[in-house]
Amino acid sequence: MAADRSVLPDPAFWRNKRVLLTGHTGFKGSWAALWLTKLGAKVTGFALPPDTDPSLFDLAKVGDEITSIVGDLRDRSMVESVVARAQPQIVLHLAAQPIVRRAIAEPVDTISTNVLGTAMVLDALRAVEGLEAVLVVTSDKVYANDDQGLAFGEQDALGGKDPYSASKAAAELITRAFAKSYFEKNGVKVATARGGNVIGGGDYAMDRIVPDIVRAATRGEKLVLRMPQATRPWQHVLDCLCGYFVYAQQLVEERDALPRALNFGPKAEQHLTVGAIAETVLRSLTGEARWEHVPLDGNIEMTTLAVDSSKARQALGWSDRLTGDRLLEWTTAWYRAISQDADARDITLQQIDRYTDL
Repeated sequence: MAADRSVLPDPAFWRNKRVLLTGHTGFKGSWAALWLTKLGAKVTGFALPPDTDPSLFDLAKVGDEITSIVGDLRDRSMVESVVARAQPQIVLHLAAQPIVRRAIAEPVDTISTNVLGTAMVLDALRAVEGLEAVLVVTSDKVYANDDQGLAFGEQDALGGKDPYSASKAAAELITRAFAKSYFEKNGVKVATARGGNVIGGGDYAMDRIVPDIVRAATRGEKLVLRMPQATRPWQHVLDCLCGYFVYAQQLVEERDALPRALNFGPKAEQHLTVGAIAETVLRSLTGEARWEHVPLDGNIEMTTLAVDSSKARQALGWSDRLTGDRLLEWTTAWYRAISQDADARDITLQQIDRYTDL
């Protein structure tokens, strides 16, 4: 498949597919649920209630057109009940505790959710007949990062100097063990997707750059940045989800030789600093860029993080579409529309339509 061809998920594949989507109440999960519904999939979502107010899940009425079940990944009987009810053909496991600083404050809870929760889902799926593929979403932070600025490839060592990174690296190992021990011999394709730092409209989480900017702009306050010099592999939520959907689809349709772990991130020129993101988004929302640098004592986050997603481009034909100025333009357009009383569901679905028409 040509590396420069930007593929999209095929509605003919997804139509009437039974999809179990964990984490559907979160930012990325809400976008995923709406897009999968547009593709014609029969989606069962399983997650804790939204942990922000407002949330994209509530604003966009995500639960209206899917089977939405609220529960904890670590509750074995609940997980088994959801899986038995959904009888999924495709599983997209997005549910996690995703905030690095919260993981530092609550390491055991984070490890329990991200590691034991993943094992609970995989264990329950062993009983499903007709299961075709499972995609476990981890993170670009699964790699043993020495902060040298090199882009990590899928062959690089897993690791993690903080509880969040370590939990996601452990989820990779757990997924691989379940795949080898149970699923592969039954023809079920199991893989992991290592997504970069995702931005887009509808994110209201604490300690993420765009929501922090939006809150400061809305309140008329000066934005506080703890690491303005840090670089991350920024990508729009639609580019990331497109990669996940195409990956799951090709796991089923394509060939056994497809890699079982892929990075999804931007090309090198998209690795902007936190300060550059803040400048652009603040000026777009307020006309000026008011921020200050307040270092965090004892911070153990890496200054640089980059992933090499060339394997996904070559193997899947996937590529990020919202590059350059469009990455931030689409993000700020969503929040501006909401500030002008636009309907969150409408603007989200409109951006999905625009994306597929690019």
